Amino acid sequence: MAMLGGLRSLRRLPGTRRLTGDACKEKEGWLFVDSVFPIRLGTWDIRYHIGILREETLLQQLETRLSRVKTHAFKVLSLEPYPKDGGVFVRFSYDGQGQQMAADDIERDLKDEIENQGGMPSWLGLSGGSVWLVKGRPWKEDMDRYPSSIVKVEFDGPDIHEEALFNLFRPYGRIYNIAPPASVPAGMLRSSQIGFRHVRSATVARNVIHGFQFSRGPAATGLHTVYERRIRPHAIRDWITGHPKIALPILFFLLGTLTYTIFDPIRTIFVEGKMLNWFDIREYAVYKWLQTQALDKLAFSGGDTSDACPDQDFWKERKAAETALRGYLADLPSTVVFVHGPQGSGKSRMVSSIIRDTGRKVLVIDCAELNKAPSDTRLVAALAQQTGYRPVFTFLNSLNSMIDIASVGVIGQKAGLSSSLQDQLKQILEVVGRALKNVNHHLRNSAKQKVKDERRVQARNEYEARIREAIRKEIWHDPRLGAIAGVGIISELGLGDEPLDELIITSTESTEAEGLEKRRTTEDQLARKEKTLEELYAIKTLPVVVIKNYAARGRTGRQELQEVLSQWAATLVENQIAHVVIISDNRENAKLLGRALPSKPLNFVVLSDADVQSALSFVRNRLREVNITSELTSEQITCIERLGGRASDLESLIHKVRNGQSIEDAVEDIISRAVSELRKNAFGEDADDAKMLHWTREHVWTILKKLSQKPEVPYYDVLMDFPFKGDEMPLLAMEHGELISIVTANGRPSTIRPGKPVLKYVFQRLVDDPVFQATQDIVVNEKIISGAESTVKSCENELTTLQKITKGESWTQVLLGSRRASGERKKYLVGKMYTAQQKILALEKQNVELKRILAKQV
Repeated sequence: MAMLGGLRSLRRLPGTRRLTGDACKEKEGWLFVDSVFPIRLGTWDIRYHIGILREETLLQQLETRLSRVKTHAFKVLSLEPYPKDGGVFVRFSYDGQGQQMAADDIERDLKDEIENQGGMPSWLGLSGGSVWLVKGRPWKEDMDRYPSSIVKVEFDGPDIHEEALFNLFRPYGRIYNIAPPASVPAGMLRSSQIGFRHVRSATVARNVIHGFQFSRGPAATGLHTVYERRIRPHAIRDWITGHPKIALPILFFLLGTLTYTIFDPIRTIFVEGKMLNWFDIREYAVYKWLQTQALDKLAFSGGDTSDACPDQDFWKERKAAETALRGYLADLPSTVVFVHGPQGSGKSRMVSSIIRDTGRKVLVIDCAELNKAPSDTRLVAALAQQTGYRPVFTFLNSLNSMIDIASVGVIGQKAGLSSSLQDQLKQILEVVGRALKNVNHHLRNSAKQKVKDERRVQARNEYEARIREAIRKEIWHDPRLGAIAGVGIISELGLGDEPLDELIITSTESTEAEGLEKRRTTEDQLARKEKTLEELYAIKTLPVVVIKNYAARGRTGRQELQEVLSQWAATLVENQIAHVVIISDNRENAKLLGRALPSKPLNFVVLSDADVQSALSFVRNRLREVNITSELTSEQITCIERLGGRASDLESLIHKVRNGQSIEDAVEDIISRAVSELRKNAFGEDADDAKMLHWTREHVWTILKKLSQKPEVPYYDVLMDFPFKGDEMPLLAMEHGELISIVTANGRPSTIRPGKPVLKYVFQRLVDDPVFQATQDIVVNEKIISGAESTVKSCENELTTLQKITKGESWTQVLLGSRRASGERKKYLVGKMYTAQQKILALEKQNVELKRILAKQV
């Protein structure tokens, strides 16, 4: 051992420990000791570097334990560490008599010795390795082929049977599979793959068997061993493509989980930021300071009063509606408030004014803007924009639809990744609902903190008041004042820093006893007041959701959008998350909301046009604001009465008068513009434009003539007459186009009125135009003449048929009276044909006169 220790410094190769310098005449062999170093599983494995640091110590310990065996003159010649596989190659010499038997004896005695010594040294300080006789030759390569549990055995010669491979490799560890040799191109070696349960077993087998010559009979096969990666390249991709029915649902589940766990919280924060003005630069202190110091001092323009709400003192019809809406917002929500009235009556303006006065946080959803979306994708994007829902990936729905189509061809069914329009809208509104709840909690906590701060300030003020009162009555003197002044024993002793509460209680005990009951009463009142304030703040902190231009089926609105919004609104009020205000033009549009809230009645708020006196008072008041104080003449009052009580028309009148026009000119301008707009919107600019309308020119001209003569006409009288003939769709379309207004009674249509009061005079202006009236009457007359001619022809054909039938009748049938029925029918047809013919003559004569009128006009 002393001789061996003296030769430890001799090195043959880097990392090789040479233990003797004499030429060995004996037989030599190799051993492989496993688990000395950590098995390196990849470039990222830091255990490899930890093992290298202990290399010298481990090799010294290993040499000491191996040198104790002297079987067959066993002598260690060198130690060659192989850290990548976690082991050490040991070159040794021995007595060569009975070579294979001697090597086996040495291996057996080494294992016994190691077991007696508690195992081989290890980088972790544990003893778990063993010694193996190398049957082939050592191969210490430093390529990036890291150990794995699969060993690929290449055959340089005839293939080896599976049973022989098992018997050869089984001593090194548990084998779970042996893959048979596969076909390979010419010139390449065939191979089998042996799968071990543990990587340690694979490293031992690879280093012990590599280069072994397996002989069976006259033929011999050289074995070459390499590691095979357990996960082959693209194995995951190949498995997914090979098992789409399993992989695709799992993939979609993971994508959905990613959306709910990552994107939904982000979207909730963005909606909260929109509600609380986190991203509004005007809410920041720097902007407010700049506005106060600079922008407000630059008088570029006066205040904008375009959004001013009509004065309630002059608009009596609106006062009741505003009172009802304010009462709804002053209590916890139990139902939805439905504000309805004709277009232009100021519904949105009134709601905005009330919410602005109350200082509530508001979320506005405008259905009119959403209905303008040309596709479902644009609709989803528009709703997300209005609610602050972002990020939104609208393109994914189209991509998901393509994936569904592709999955039908792959797995025979849809993957279920794409979602319908309703599902997308519900997903957005669910996130918005959670954000509204968070906004409510945030505002409520802020309100509670505000109440506590006010209570703390009030208590401090009362405390200071008691001190001042005690000093004023000279019933208490603060000794510390003497210490400051330097007089009295207090200044000598350095005292006088007692708490003021104790001093006040000590010096004013009798006074405090007298006012104890009073303070208790005050505290009870403050507690009740604090509780009342908390309840009040709990209501005031609820956000308000305003859904404008809400429309139901039969309108241009999307049915899916209205259903989802109605269900979402019902959820908000049932859970008391927010107040919901829905603005619509017609009470009939509340049917979907009624189905969403079957157990609770809706709170209806009606806005109607102002009466004549309210409209005149409103105009006088607004004109007085711009220093127009002259009294209105009878002609001016008559002109204003033509506009009726529609708020939008009255505001337009006031705006024109402020710009210098007289009241007469302003009203005339409003009517003239309405005439031009009506001709374009109701009749179309040309024939092609008229085909795009949801009604015909005959429909609108018939209604227009009747409403120019009467303020209202019966609904069903118009519906059953020419040219409607029972078709309600043109009437509903005209109502949506603001041409007419259908008044309901007892849940059914009752009468038809102009869409707004000024349209009555617009209709009269069109009817009084001789050229326009003549052209439209000719068109209507031609339609009626065409229908009458069809009636005459059908009567003639039926009369001819009856004539043929009566000619074939016998005298007995005549006596029995069968001819009586045919005669009655003939009499009816003749009368009907006569009436139709008279109508044709009268209308053709009328058309001649109308054409003469057209000929006279230049």
